[in-house]
Amino acid sequence: MRMVDVIDHKRNKHPLSKEEIMAFVEGYTQGKIPDYQASALLMAIYFNGMTSEEQANLTMEMLASGDKLDLRDIPGIKVDKHSTGGVGDKTSIPLAPMIAALGIPVPMISGRGLGHTGGTLDKLEAIPGFRVELSESEFKEQVAKIKVAIVGATGNVAPADKKIYALRDVTDTVDSIPLIASSIMSKKIASGTDALVLDVKTGSGAFMKEEQDATALAHALVEIGKSVGMKCMAVISDMNQPLGNMVGNSLEIQESIEILKGRGPKDITDLVLTLGSQMVVLAGKADNLETARKMLVEVINNGEALATFKKMITAQGGNSAVVDNYKLLPQAQYKIELPAKTTGYISKMVADDIGVAAMLLGGGRQSKEDKIDYAVGLELHKKVGDSVQRGDSILTIYSNNENVDNIKDILYNSIKISDERTHLQLIHQIIK
Repeated sequence: MRMVDVIDHKRNKHPLSKEEIMAFVEGYTQGKIPDYQASALLMAIYFNGMTSEEQANLTMEMLASGDKLDLRDIPGIKVDKHSTGGVGDKTSIPLAPMIAALGIPVPMISGRGLGHTGGTLDKLEAIPGFRVELSESEFKEQVAKIKVAIVGATGNVAPADKKIYALRDVTDTVDSIPLIASSIMSKKIASGTDALVLDVKTGSGAFMKEEQDATALAHALVEIGKSVGMKCMAVISDMNQPLGNMVGNSLEIQESIEILKGRGPKDITDLVLTLGSQMVVLAGKADNLETARKMLVEVINNGEALATFKKMITAQGGNSAVVDNYKLLPQAQYKIELPAKTTGYISKMVADDIGVAAMLLGGGRQSKEDKIDYAVGLELHKKVGDSVQRGDSILTIYSNNENVDNIKDILYNSIKISDERTHLQLIHQIIK
């Protein structure tokens, strides 16, 4: 089979056969297909898309390129959650121990942040001593014992995806729905989970800015999951402003603990309970979402969710005393207020620009080699729809540099105050 023929088929809008997809994935992963031909095929896919069958075949071939975790000896339905990322999105951190507190195994493989979106692993590493790199045996043992672990990818998971993604990154083919979907799902299927809840973001701080694109991606992800026998559904949620009140690694750990104590902000608490309810139903622990939600509220109220989080911190080498003493987390040297210049209502908060401001403080990476300052970030005192008086603090900047004029400029440009109140809808759609 010649690679030029495979390119020709997709360029001319023909669906690729399973054999053609296999030849591409195997050949490129093994270095037999040059970058220029792989780039040509990726661009053809970008413009012409893929059928559901093609997406499933591409996912399975990328999965077959590496290892798959075998979690069958852990009793129960293993449930995971994946978010397409956003500013202030720390949902995995309180959600995983809440689900585990109900006796549901949560083998969660997460990622790091790059650019304006923070990564779950980076946030957890703000906890002194916390290890996100566990061996496969450590990972399985921990999930079996305390029902939860949040780690980076273990072993040789989907090496084809790593290589293809690197090429997509430099050929402007990242934002292709079939390529995104196969990338996410090849890794999730490889993690050995039985059921998956997807949180697909839409809005200014999301990868998919338009809801129709987020909907198309959600359908693609769910179809792939179901095609391999996985229980799978998606929630499309809003990312037109930061989620919760905290943006920054140490600050988001603090807010995650507040959620587990029942004192978290309403928006992120609602999203955690919405995603968690779906996970509980998929795991077979509740017959309906209302019952599942009550069960999750109960493990918050009786302290079992928080106790499970402390167990996870200890199991992964961290200092669980942070749960009761936030000063044990990295602390910023300066706290600088951003006062409102006018009176009115917050009508817009451009989430990705606010994320960039947090990144430039040192809370994120512009390149993979950058070191993170876990202490810095932003605490929002006002959100979209809130009233504000001139001189009120809209947010607090946590910084280790006293001069933050450039950060203030970015923030003022990303926050709009108007005479009329605006309302944002948190949950847009449910895709099953």
